[in-house]
Amino acid sequence: MELFDIGPTIAISALAGAALILFSAIIYFIHSAPPSTLTISSGPEGSVFQKNALKYAKILERNGVKLKVLPSKGSFENLQRLSDPASHVDIGIVQGGMLIANTDNLVSLGSISYQPLMIFYRGIPHLEILSQLAGKKLAIGPTGSGVRNFSLALLAVNGIKEGGNTTLLDWDAEDASKALLAHKIDAAFVMSESASTEILHSLLRSNEVSLFSFKQASAYSRKVEYLNVLDLPEGSIDLGLDIPSHDVSLLGPMVELVAKKSLHPALTDLLLEAASEVHSRPGIFQRRGEFPAPIEHAIHLSEDASTYYKSGKSLFYRFLPFWLASLTSRLIVVFLPILVILIPALRSIPALFRWRTQIKIRRRYRELLTMEQKFLNETDPAKRDKLRKQFDRIDDAVNKMGVRAAFADQFYGLRGHIDYVRQLVSKQ
Repeated sequence: MELFDIGPTIAISALAGAALILFSAIIYFIHSAPPSTLTISSGPEGSVFQKNALKYAKILERNGVKLKVLPSKGSFENLQRLSDPASHVDIGIVQGGMLIANTDNLVSLGSISYQPLMIFYRGIPHLEILSQLAGKKLAIGPTGSGVRNFSLALLAVNGIKEGGNTTLLDWDAEDASKALLAHKIDAAFVMSESASTEILHSLLRSNEVSLFSFKQASAYSRKVEYLNVLDLPEGSIDLGLDIPSHDVSLLGPMVELVAKKSLHPALTDLLLEAASEVHSRPGIFQRRGEFPAPIEHAIHLSEDASTYYKSGKSLFYRFLPFWLASLTSRLIVVFLPILVILIPALRSIPALFRWRTQIKIRRRYRELLTMEQKFLNETDPAKRDKLRKQFDRIDDAVNKMGVRAAFADQFYGLRGHIDYVRQLVSKQ
């Protein structure tokens, strides 16, 4: 009040407004902090999906973020958990092409690897097309897994559907591999989302089963847009034992990291950094640096992930520890606008009141000058008397003006000039 010479009501209102804005900023600052714990829905125990999720957990732990790895039956269950608000799952590893009714609250963080379907069979000489499996006993993966949904889709386009003369078993990879080796089933459909590396290697090295090669792979990939033709070169599993003994054509979708839209942007960067560390290495089906990649399928790529792929981590996260970078960026986002907007706004309040008072005083000066000129140019005594009364009204109006002490000199100067003009016209 003393510094800016404004009234107590205005001063208290301005301070209360500023305090409310600061309080709101502090609340937002607290709530905008990235959570320290995330939950990822991975895959069955021992599967590649689960192993990758555990690798993410170790990398995130270095940055002070705990990642809870939740086992699941596979991609379909991961997607269901993500779409269910009550599940409290933040991220899921999902096979591309998976669809459920409601994915509006989900975003993709990009593709992280290829996911080949491997069909191991026995007792079927010269198996060349999937329609030859009609009437056989097939293990196609448990309900809730991506391998089951994918297998059903491939079998359906070959005329093999549930309820027909083909036995479709919902066994997991471990039970299916044991049954296949024990001559209890004719074929097992497995993918790394639900099969452990040990199971895949044991089947690939077994002399009792064969790996199906899709000779129609190109046709499949053209009919189903999310499928990729994946080549397994001769000897790529074991050069010494020449496993496989010939080039094998496989089919498979990509694997995506899927998250809820509410995932904090800083954690998106952290997850993609972990994905780069885990998946950027070369493999049988991928080149170095091919993944993670901004390739989306049924679920749209998030804006935060798109920004990361274009320009990498933001400036603070490149040079500071995660917690310090998060703190610094939030301080700038929340409090810098306050410094830029609130302080000038508070300083403008006294300026506004000064401007209003100056306008009032100048208006009276304008009236005074106008009336003086009229009086000096007027010769009619009656009209001069009328103008003298108007001087009195100006004087009364000025005396009733509320003026702060900062404008006392201008106020008293105006009153003195009114008296001067009154004496001047009284002599006429």
